[in-house]
Amino acid sequence: MKDSIQTAVLGVSGYAGAELARLLLHHPNLKGRPPVFLGRAEAGQDSSLTALHPQLVDNNGSAGLKIEPFSWELLKERGVEVLFLATPHEQSREYAPLALEHRIRVIDLSGAWRLSEADNRAVYKFDDDGSAVTAAVQTKAVYGSPELHRDEIRDAELVANPGCYATSIILGLKPLVAAGVLDLDRGIICDSKSGVSGAGKAPSAKTHYMYAADNLSVYGAFSHRHMGELLEQLGLDRSQIVFTPHLLPIPRGILSTIYVTFREKKSPSEVDALYREFYAGSPMVRIFGAGHLPQIQYSVRTNYCDIGFELDKDGRRCIVVSCLDNLLKGAAGQAVENLNLMCGWDEAAGLE
Repeated sequence: MKDSIQTAVLGVSGYAGAELARLLLHHPNLKGRPPVFLGRAEAGQDSSLTALHPQLVDNNGSAGLKIEPFSWELLKERGVEVLFLATPHEQSREYAPLALEHRIRVIDLSGAWRLSEADNRAVYKFDDDGSAVTAAVQTKAVYGSPELHRDEIRDAELVANPGCYATSIILGLKPLVAAGVLDLDRGIICDSKSGVSGAGKAPSAKTHYMYAADNLSVYGAFSHRHMGELLEQLGLDRSQIVFTPHLLPIPRGILSTIYVTFREKKSPSEVDALYREFYAGSPMVRIFGAGHLPQIQYSVRTNYCDIGFELDKDGRRCIVVSCLDNLLKGAAGQAVENLNLMCGWDEAAGLE
């Protein structure tokens, strides 16, 4: 356990990067040790952090923080111990191995290292997949879900932060799958809806106001890149689960409605007990229980994943609802949870 450490963030310009900066700047264990912010400023542009993200202005000196050009020499000079990569997948594939060579631990917010199976990674079309270097790094990567891999994360050199959709679905399903109570022959349906920020900061035709506002649309049916995370972390095959993502006309938040069937009749109290037992000691999961279904407005701008369920009168069909903020529990907040575990701090430090 360390009292404090020096962190760095590469890729602070995006939505998740901004949230990560905010959380680290106010983290109780990092007071007086702001992150080293790394990036690339356009010629003639103000390189200060608060010029890029004015919402981060505070009375503790944030206005004086700069976004500096990346170099390994700079990280060594500043004594950086943990590097956050809020970068595109391809860039994280390049930088994570080099960081490990420099004995810097990595928390990667991209999908570069989340998937251990080549068939699942194929959706990313990595040019370097299968090379000796990436194969060696992949064996060191720990899937950064504290509720599932808390002990492994503590000692990890490389933590692969989960995807936002994947987090909402995996946390909603894992207690039931782990208990072996689901009739998997009946299949699982995951109907998930996310705010526009989930698509990232770069504008596109589908995130344009004229497309997204007053609209609800499906995308990535049978092909979304988070599907591999569901299969690997839940131990399912593709015939047992369907995942369909939708774009909601709101800035942030995810709601996943998950349809399951139990092998045998269950009572509401039995289902509730499965969740509460599984998530005992998990401070960032809130169980709403039977008949109390979460809503996005309850979890948005928090690091909680809220889970509730409704059991049919037959005791077998069940609807699970899982909600979270895609930029926090689905990205930056979960990354800080992982930092806390890696440093031996309270898992919820800086997040409640």
